[in-house]
Amino acid sequence: MEEEKEGSEQKDHIPPEDESSSTEEWLPEDEEKEKESKHVIKNIPWTTAKNFTVEIGQQQIEELISTWDIHESWLHHSEFLEEEELKDSKRYHYRACWGLPTRRKPIPRATASVYFVIVISKLKPDTAPVEVFYRLESSRLIRRPEQCEFREKWLHDIIENKVLCAERLASR
Repeated sequence: MEEEKEGSEQKDHIPPEDESSSTEEWLPEDEEKEKESKHVIKNIPWTTAKNFTVEIGQQQIEELISTWDIHESWLHHSEFLEEEELKDSKRYHYRACWGLPTRRKPIPRATASVYFVIVISKLKPDTAPVEVFYRLESSRLIRRPEQCEFREKWLHDIIENKVLCAERLASR
């Protein structure tokens, strides 16, 4: 008996197809609001597997980093770390090390690293673009450039945590 009530209640909340179309109104202001709320995540066109080299990978990582909205006072360098051979893919590992030097402290007290992996699938055609992933040194969360906008705050948080940790160790 209760199941019948639940089923009928659910049906009551779903308008028939013809009814839903008549209740929706389109207003030009709605379209503008929708455009404003959609934030564009910047990405770059990645090279294909057959054109990939370690150097091109590093250049493209630099190109991606240049699209990030990060203050110009941040400095970084990137480097190739290693090539990893797997059953279904080859992975190329890179690191971008970030620091925030100042006039008073030209050598930063701490740095923050972002680790990149460029994956070349052995199963996809060599004309397919490479896949790119990155993660922050303090996180196991793996992100994709086309799905997640990089935030400068992440770098600040890593450095702040390192400085706090160093201060606590020094005060012992």
